[in-house]
Amino acid sequence: MDDADIYDLKGLKCPLPVLRAKKRLADMRPGARLWLETTDPLATIDIPAFCAEDGHILVERAALANGHRFLVERGALKKA
Repeated sequence: MDDADIYDLKGLKCPLPVLRAKKRLADMRPGARLWLETTDPLATIDIPAFCAEDGHILVERAALANGHRFLVERGALKKA
């Protein structure tokens, strides 16, 4: 694993994992990476859709014994 922080979103149900990930990524610099760990089955749909919509890169995803893990790279800042 690389030096990306792990953001524990386990136990949260839709839409909380995406909302909290969005807030955390907004405070990061473009190019920074963050592992998201979830237990919500809908996260397998919601996290990739969130990344595509907000311009982040879904670098890696993996199933865990009790959930999922996503490595997200912060995208470039959006122009207003």
